Amino acid sequence: MKHLFSRRCAHAPGALTPEKQAVVDQFRAMLAALRNPEPWTPGGAQDIAVRIGPFVERAHTRPGDDHGPDMIAVALVHPDTPHAAAYLHGRQLGYTERGWLRCETTAILGVWQPGYAMLTHAAAGLPLPDDVGMAPAHYGVHVEARRSDNTGYTLLRLGPYTQTWLASRDADRLNTELAGKAATVIPGFTVTAKDAVFHVSDHESYADPYGADVTALLADAIAGVRA
Repeated sequence: MKHLFSRRCAHAPGALTPEKQAVVDQFRAMLAALRNPEPWTPGGAQDIAVRIGPFVERAHTRPGDDHGPDMIAVALVHPDTPHAAAYLHGRQLGYTERGWLRCETTAILGVWQPGYAMLTHAAAGLPLPDDVGMAPAHYGVHVEARRSDNTGYTLLRLGPYTQTWLASRDADRLNTELAGKAATVIPGFTVTAKDAVFHVSDHESYADPYGADVTALLADAIAGVRA
């Protein structure tokens, strides 16, 4: 009995091992992060904490495409980013191959804090689910009408494309359609197409490139300006 009593005393409160103390500190940091989230400000270019089911994940925001207010583009990253070990672990758990995703701002808890790390799939040793509840926010094509002083406007936006080569292919197709007449399509403007980032927060202004002939969409846009 005397031996058993001594073992219990070794684990009494106030005698935590360094490893257990680290866990306690992490838990306290997690509670503090949940109780006092740092508000996210659109356009702040900061990593954010987003809800993925019952978990919380760290996400990079895409510069220039993080102003909301309802939808922004993010890339999910391992909570210990940018360490090399985190990158390797992230690859194993499916963090690195999803690209940019459309994130509703209602899913954002706030600016990322280390205390959230305990709530991630990585901390639980689980891979990200196939469906994280976010659609891809890939690439686009912008058809620009420009004056000689480089002022002008965007005539047509196409997107999102799931791969860059698809966007480049349609941009080339539209430029072929415009070849020889780009400077006369709209008087005073030169019209050209180029592949570009798909601006997810402005997604309603894009035409679906898979739902129609892109040359017909271009003709409609030009006819609308001329009308």
